[in-house]
Amino acid sequence: MEEGKILIQINPESLHGIELLVDNQGNVQKTKRAFDSEIYDDLKEDAFEQSSPLEFNLYLKGLGK
Repeated sequence: MEEGKILIQINPESLHGIELLVDNQGNVQKTKRAFDSEIYDDLKEDAFEQSSPLEFNLYLKGLGK
């Protein structure tokens, strides 16, 4: 996205997770989400790329700028 990036963490058993919206200034908006069984197909269709758990956790803790 031009405005920033979206990072998603999904529990593969419960399909619950966290979505982080990170703008270009490093501001993070955190949302708890419940996903459906087609989430992995949706992410592939929307050309999401896999990131590392370290990157996700740095943004989650407010350290990834």
